[in-house]
Parts: sequence; C-alpha cells; structure tokens
Amino acid sequence: MLDVLIEGGEVIDGSGAPRQRADVAIEGGRIAAIGALQGRAARRRIDAEGQIVAPGFIDCHTHDDALLLEHPLPHPKLAQGVTTVIAGNCGVSLAPLVTDDPPPPLDLMGRERFRHARFADYLAALRAAQPVLNAAALVGHTTLRIGHVADLSRAATAAETARMQAALAEALDAGAIGLSTGVYYPPARAATTEELIAVAEPLRDGRGLITMHIRDEADAIDDALREALAVGRAVNAPLVLSHHKLMGRSNHGRSVETLALIEAAARQQSVCFDCYPYVASSTMLLPARVAQSADVRITWSRAEPAAAGRSLLAMAAERGVDPVALAERLQPAGAIYFAMSDEDVDRILAHPLAMIGSDGLPHDAVPHPRLWGSFPRVLGHYVRERRVLALEAAVHKMTGLTARRFGLAARGELRPGWAADVTVFDAARVIDGASFDEPTTLPQGIRQVLVNGQLALDGGRWTDARAGQVLRRTAA
Repeated sequence: MLDVLIEGGEVIDGSGAPRQRADVAIEGGRIAAIGALQGRAARRRIDAEGQIVAPGFIDCHTHDDALLLEHPLPHPKLAQGVTTVIAGNCGVSLAPLVTDDPPPPLDLMGRERFRHARFADYLAALRAAQPVLNAAALVGHTTLRIGHVADLSRAATAAETARMQAALAEALDAGAIGLSTGVYYPPARAATTEELIAVAEPLRDGRGLITMHIRDEADAIDDALREALAVGRAVNAPLVLSHHKLMGRSNHGRSVETLALIEAAARQQSVCFDCYPYVASSTMLLPARVAQSADVRITWSRAEPAAAGRSLLAMAAERGVDPVALAERLQPAGAIYFAMSDEDVDRILAHPLAMIGSDGLPHDAVPHPRLWGSFPRVLGHYVRERRVLALEAAVHKMTGLTARRFGLAARGELRPGWAADVTVFDAARVIDGASFDEPTTLPQGIRQVLVNGQLALDGGRWTDARAGQVLRRTAA
C-alpha cells in the first residue's frame, strides 16, 4: 500500500519540461510512480485537482544556520513550499567557531549561537534537533578568518591560511558542501584574492563548491566579478555568485553588462548565480550604503531597539541630523536598502543561469519580507501577474536547476526513486503576503508541503513532522 497518493494534479517535475496531468505516488519517503494511478491503495490521498504538483522548493541562499536548530510554527520556509535550504552563505556560518562576541556580520545570526568548535559538532547538533526541512551547509570564510587570523585588518599569513585550509578540509570530511565568502564585509575585506584561492584549495576538482558574496555590487562590480571568477577557476570548483544585483542609481541597467560577463565565463568554467525577487536588499547597517539608497529601513538596532521597522531617512529628518551620522549612532544594527531597479531584477531573474534564493535574515526584529515571501512572490508576481517567467521555468529555477548546481543527488525533480519532497500549490492564487510594513504575513496558495514523504503543511494545518535530513553534496 502506498503511503501517499497525490491525485489529479498538473505535474511540473522541476526539469523545465512542460507540465502534464498525472498522479504522484509516494512510498517510504520516495516517489514510487508518476502517471495514471487511479485505484492504487494508499493510506493518505491528496486531491490535487486544479493544483500544481511540483518538487519542494530549494532555497539556495539562506542564513538559517541557527533557525534549523529551532522549530517555529508557522515556519517561514515551509510556508513558502521550501523543503530544502542551503545555509552558511556570504562567508557567515555558525561553525567552526566558539565566541560570545561575534563581530558584524556574524551577529546577524544572534550573539549566543556560536558554540560549535568543529563543523562536525554543528552537523551533529542539527541532526539531533531533527530539522523540519532538509539542509546542506557551507563553511564561511569569514567564520574561518575570525577563528584563525589574529589581525582581521590584514591578509592572512601562510600559517593562518594553512589553518583555515585544514579547518575547511575537516568540515568537508564532516559533510559541508563547500565554502562561502563575504569579502564585502569588514572582517574579510582585507583578504586578498591569493588568500581566497589558498583557503579554497581543499575544494579543488569538485570536492566542494564555492559561493561568493563579491567584493562590490555597485561601481566596481566588474572587477569584483572577475575576482570571483578567478577564484573559481584557480581551484577548478563550481562557483555560485551570491544574490547578483546592481546597487545605486548610477548602476541601474548595468545588468546587461554583468550578465554578458558571466555568460562569457560560463563557457569556460562552472558558474551560475542566485537572486531574490525584490528591489531592496538587506544586511548589516553600513553607513557607506546610505547614499546609494532611495530609502533605508532599520531591521534591528542594539543601540536603539525602537528604531526597528522605521525609515532611517525619516528618523534623520525628524531629528535634524545627517542620515549617515544617525546610522553610526544606531550601531550595531541591520537595514534594508532600496537601491536596485525593477529592470535589472527582471533581467537577472529571467536569466537561464539564475536560481532563486531568499537571503532572508530570520533573527532580525523587523526582517526583509523576502524571508517569508520570496518563492510565492516569484510564482505570483513575476509569473502570473507580470509574465517575466513561464511557470515551468520558475519552478526549474527553484528546484531542479538548484539541486544540480549544488550537487543534491536525487532531489529537485519529481522522478521515481527520488526523494519525495513535494509542494502542491494553486497557480491561480499563489502570492506572497509579506510586505515591508508587514514582513511576516503568510503567503497564500501553498496547499501541501511534504518533506521526505511526510506532510509538514496540509491545507493551512501545521503538522509535527520533523522529517528533514542533513544533505551531503555529490560531485557532478
């Protein structure tokens, strides 16, 4: 007898192929069959008439390292149909590091979270927590720097580099899928290209991949992209460019150039990128970013907690002070920056090399709505309402493309024998509910979410299933 039979839906299998009307059978946490399966006995039947049956979405860019150890309901990722996350992006991972005083941007994950001296310890804690969804984890270069470089204002010495190399190799052995970098941020800004290549050496020849928050996403973006491409080539590792975007009005429209640069590189090396479906970004509050932005909203501030959710520019006007000076006074803090153009977001999102990642920050007091809305927003706003993408292409960017690029074997597509991560949604209704004013509002139109064959969300009802697994990478 089957465990679950999903009947009568339009199956979009995640490969990019056209949809087909079919039933989907699940047994033992795997897809058992896809086709005309009426009459098969099943313990649970799901009526998917008029619905889309798709692979569970994969959020390829998260900062969910600590969230994975918790079990909040409603859950910001399950609510969107996400069944797998990639944690540890932008050079920031929860391990291997023990500290009571993590510097920005590590403090975006909370100040009392860094308790895992080895990456294996973090993965063991994650397995013990029985996560509600699947997770694969990257090692952060910034985390390694903080643990092994005595003076963060300079490049690492040969001895410090060797220690970071060894920590990365140990983490890969334990189950990490690769390295992430964030040389944009203060603790890693002094790292040279040579340091990045040396630290990444254990990734050589496909042992792991590298995701890179590049050094600049504004005026100097071309040089920053070339640096990232050089690092990937030097160690012959698959490269993912993190949250590709153009910041600042003077750079609007330049995605034509940057995408051409990436396309040319892709003919010579393995490279792709992730993006999120918004014209605003979010990270630590950086005074240098204020002038680039039409507005800046505070997501949290330790110096002034009541500032969370407010416009920095409006606050500065009320107080008769310079916005940059006010940004300095609010430190440490986080912010949302309105500095991108719709034209660039559309072009980047539609590009064949683009995957979808939320880049959400779950521990912000008033977070960017991408934490709760990214995937339904793509399906509702960009597919149904604006027709920037076809539905099959959008699902592919959220599932099969991501699984292949990150080496997640037997996931990301609905195929017999593959993991039964499944999302059932209403293509006519699906939409994000989260906004910049109400950033935690639940999306609409996500009907059922199954993780490894177990129902995690069923018609608006949350279950107590904790069926997530810690995933390793399989080299392509």
